[in-house]
Amino acid sequence: MANITAPTSSLQVAPRASAFSLPEKSKALGLYESMVLIRKYEERIYFLFLEGRISGSIHQSHGQEACAVGMLYDTRPTDYMASTHRPASHDLAKGVSLDSMMCEMFAKSNGCCRGKGGAMHTGDISVGAIPANALVGSNIPIATGIGFSCKMRKTDDVVICFFGDGASNEGAFHEGINGAAIWNLPVIFVCENNLYGASTSVKATMKIETIAERAASYGIPGERIDGNDVLAVNDAATRAIARARRGEGPTLLELMTYRIAGHS
Repeated sequence: MANITAPTSSLQVAPRASAFSLPEKSKALGLYESMVLIRKYEERIYFLFLEGRISGSIHQSHGQEACAVGMLYDTRPTDYMASTHRPASHDLAKGVSLDSMMCEMFAKSNGCCRGKGGAMHTGDISVGAIPANALVGSNIPIATGIGFSCKMRKTDDVVICFFGDGASNEGAFHEGINGAAIWNLPVIFVCENNLYGASTSVKATMKIETIAERAASYGIPGERIDGNDVLAVNDAATRAIARARRGEGPTLLELMTYRIAGHS
């Protein structure tokens, strides 16, 4: 019988924010203001939904604001972001206008998707926010394809791809990350691990301890980050984005967070 050994892991555990230098005051305020904007927007959407003024369903990200803001604060308008069925925090952090987001919730023609997207399909390609795809994990190979386009066009733009812990067990997760690794694409894969896929604990869905350690099987760096610490997230984002811009390929970041509201 062959002797099978586990691959050497490239998993790193990021230090807390106190272990690295603090940002300038203007940036610190910008990070905070972005998180407050997201929280206040989603709170308003929640009450409008309860009042019956918004149709369809809503999936919010209360408690996960630091993930979106920390990852996207320093991106360029020409960089891309691929979101999930909880796109509001990502879209607002990427620069989609508040007015167009709110108009979209009321199916207005001046909404960010002309009133046809609704809560789970927002975005604005003019600022690099790819209209969200509500199918779990389906945005991962899309992000890989966009990363391939960036490489073919010889730009140094990057793609930030968000997904949840549940998506890490989808086939699209393997296919997308494996392709990005093979082709050395400028994609940062960001798992927002809020510990539950709907109501199923992540512990019931995988044998390994962390999602980030899966990076080793693709030959790319992986890090597990405190996703509630916006400075720790931003530090990890800065390093992963710089690596991608240098042409050194993808990174898998696992942001440990917690959704303090219901699944939907």
